[in-house]
Formats: sequence, structure tokens, C-alpha cells
Amino acid sequence: MSGTHRVRRWRRWALLTAVLAFGAACCAGPFLSTLNAAAALSSQADQQDDAGGSSANIPPRMLAAYKNAAQLIPSQVPACKGLVWPVLAGIAKVESNQAVGHSIAANGDIRPRIYGVLLNGSGSGGNTSTVADTDGGKWDGTAQGERAVGPFQFLPSTWASTGRDANGDKVSDPHNANDAALGAAVYLCGHGRDLTKDSQLRAAIYQYNHSNSYVDNVLGWIEQYRSSGAGPDLTDAPGRVRKVVEAALSQRGVPYSWGGGNSKGPSRGVCCSPGGKSGESISGYDCSGLMMYAFAHAGLELPHLASAQAGFGKRIPASSGAGALHIGDMVFFAYAPGRDSTIYHVGLYVGGGQMVDAARPGTTVRLDPVTAMSGFAGGARLL
Repeated sequence: MSGTHRVRRWRRWALLTAVLAFGAACCAGPFLSTLNAAAALSSQADQQDDAGGSSANIPPRMLAAYKNAAQLIPSQVPACKGLVWPVLAGIAKVESNQAVGHSIAANGDIRPRIYGVLLNGSGSGGNTSTVADTDGGKWDGTAQGERAVGPFQFLPSTWASTGRDANGDKVSDPHNANDAALGAAVYLCGHGRDLTKDSQLRAAIYQYNHSNSYVDNVLGWIEQYRSSGAGPDLTDAPGRVRKVVEAALSQRGVPYSWGGGNSKGPSRGVCCSPGGKSGESISGYDCSGLMMYAFAHAGLELPHLASAQAGFGKRIPASSGAGALHIGDMVFFAYAPGRDSTIYHVGLYVGGGQMVDAARPGTTVRLDPVTAMSGFAGGARLL
């Protein structure tokens, strides 16, 4: 091998090593492979910024719209009870998969717009009935008939009576996440349903789509979202463990900041992630910064490096599986499980297959399933 080739090879591996270390320090998205690590890290950081907003992996902007609607519904339908965000999330999951794959602006506008099939009786997309146009194509983009629109798939004729302005721009737009979520809440509440009662919740969903299988599907998603939104049961957790977990959970909703966070709490981060995301103007946490804050409540000082944190406490090998984790254990993810130097992410296990973590730029501290990240690399038990 020539000297030139040796230099090129050394430089290539040196770059890869540097990128791996950088990712491990700041909890970047996982690589597709170690052979194209730099390119994969950059693309995944960009693609996954809005991939998950909760342990249920709802886009953050959509989740915000559901929660906003749940807060506003008492002013719209005062007699309504039990309209909580998981109900809206269940409907939107079945109707549009939470608008995944579409961009959602700060004001809630969704682009490209979401359209259902044209209801012209052709049989295309499963429709067998003809529905005449009612909006001249204003919302559904065609005057040749009707088609459902937006993340909640309203027919324009239904939206005309149900639509609401939830973002204050004086327009009720079914292609706006806030407006659509509030409109769906109003529609489900009717004249004042009590959605805490199973029979009335089923009736509300059946009104949305006259199909019992549809109702069962939506109810299944509602139950998943309710479970994911609930806090973990810390009743039997030892005192120090409970302090650490409660400290981490108390930071839910704090923004992700590349390089941010320490034992004292959220802090401004640094520039820049491989995807070009800067934490300089964001006060928050990256994954290892959140661990520093949580374990400080048990008097433990950790380094601001996910791979280095794996060297603390009793190491739990990946081969033991997630079932070996206890509440309060750190859980790791690596590009090459078995090589701790390639760890790219760390979370705090809270039981029930969940962890609290700062996942990636564009998200907040939240509960995630352990399975949300690839490359499970075991854990570490410090307490």
C-alpha cells in the first residue's frame, strides 16, 4: 500500500472517529451504518427533528394542537366532559397518521394539504357514493365533487358548521392543525357529551365514521396515547431512585438544546449538530445533559458525554435485554452495540418499557418507548 493511500485511509477513519465522538457527546440521531456515518447522521438529524412529540411519537406541533384544543373546548362546548388530547390524537392517527410527512408551520398551517379521495361514486379509494360539491373547491381543491380535507379529514360541508378558528387569524381552516383539532373537538363533543363514559365516547367516534371497526381502531389508539401520556408508577422505587426519576420527569416540555444542560438545570447549548442545528439560542438539554441534572439530585456527578456515562455504575449488557432494566437505570443506544465508544444516546428508564429523554433537535424532554431508538446498548445502574 502506498503512503498516499495510507494517509487517505487514516484521514477517513479519523473523520469517522471524530464524528462518532461528537455524536456521542450530544446525543444525535442514530447512524444508518458506520460506513457512511457522517452523511447518515446529518440526514437523520434533519429528517427526525419533528418525528416525535411524546412517547407516542406524535409530531410535536400536532400534539400542541391537540392539547390546545382540549384547553379551549370548555369555551366552545361548556357542557362537554372528558375531551382530552388522546381522544383527538386517536382520531387523527386513523384519519391522517398525525399528518406525518407534511410540514407544519408555527401558526399550524399544514403543507402540502391533506386530501382524501374524490367522492364521485367511482369506487376509487373505497368510496361508492357521490357527494356533491359544496365549497367550490375552496378547501378540497375541486368543484367536481367533495373530498375530505386536513388532518381530521372533514368534508367541506361538515366543516362549514363545525370549523373553528383556534390560532387567532380569523380564518377557520381545516388545513390548519389548531383549527382542525378544535373543530374535531367540537364535533366529538356534540351538544355536551360526557366522553369519560365509554358509551358516549363510542357514540362520538361512531358519529365521526359509521363503522364499528373504525370505532375499535380509534379506541385502541386512544388507549395507547393515554398510557403513554401517563406518568410512571414510582410507588415502590427507593428514595434516591425516585428523586432522580422525578427530577428528570419535572423537565418534560423543556426544549432540546444541542450541548445544553448540566447538573444545575437547562442551559444554552452550542453550535452545531451534524444536521446544522444550533443550541446557542436554546436553553434546554441534550440527552447527557438531562442525565447530569437528574443524577445530581442523588449527589452524583456525571460527565457531559453519553458514552462516558456508560462507565458509571454497574453495566447492564445489551444481551440481557430491556427486561433487565430497573427504574432509575440509564439506558444506552449505540451505532455499534458492544462498543461503548459509539454510544449516541442515553435516557433514564422509568419502567413499563419507557424512558425519559431529550431525543433530538426540535423536540422537548419527554417520555419515549425504549424501542423508539435503534441500537439498544444496555444500561447502567448507579443507584
